[in-house]
Amino acid sequence: MKVKKAELLKLACSKNDFPPERFPEIALAGRSNVGKSSLINTLVERRNLARTSNTPGKTRAVHFYFVNDSWFLVDLPGYGYARVSHQQQKEWGSLIEDFLVNRKTIIMVILLVDLRHEPSEQDQQMAAWLRHFSLPAVVVATKADKVPRGKREKQRQLVARALEVAPEEVLLFSSGTREGREELCRIIEKKLEEAD
Repeated sequence: MKVKKAELLKLACSKNDFPPERFPEIALAGRSNVGKSSLINTLVERRNLARTSNTPGKTRAVHFYFVNDSWFLVDLPGYGYARVSHQQQKEWGSLIEDFLVNRKTIIMVILLVDLRHEPSEQDQQMAAWLRHFSLPAVVVATKADKVPRGKREKQRQLVARALEVAPEEVLLFSSGTREGREELCRIIEKKLEEAD
């Protein structure tokens, strides 16, 4: 997949701000600080398209990145960040749910988890929720370079078991080493072709 153009087209704080449903959309879901911004930058080969931050909970809106003038990569607010109010978490939850349930142009959801840790209860709920609504999803385990090679398979099994997917369905990814980029690009390309 060759990315010739990528731009942040829209920030949506409510469903009224969502752009019209004219192009295929691939959504990114995951906990705060799981590495969504880094994955976006690695995927589209731009250093600072998505702002990375060491402060979890920075993404408070739905970010629509328009890629190759033909599809959207949609960054959803990260869940599970304790330092925002319960009310704020609820609002983000409703925004994410509204997007995932009602958008007719979603062709896939990329569920990001941190390979170093067992998936949280919220990760498990998100995986179950995506299954319930029959949304095609791929699990991407980020920060793979931070796990010693000898322990990666054990961690992949742990992630797969917690999210109830086959171990081979868990894609290991690192924005630092670009591991997993080509494979993820192939998956996205295939989905875009099917959506045509």
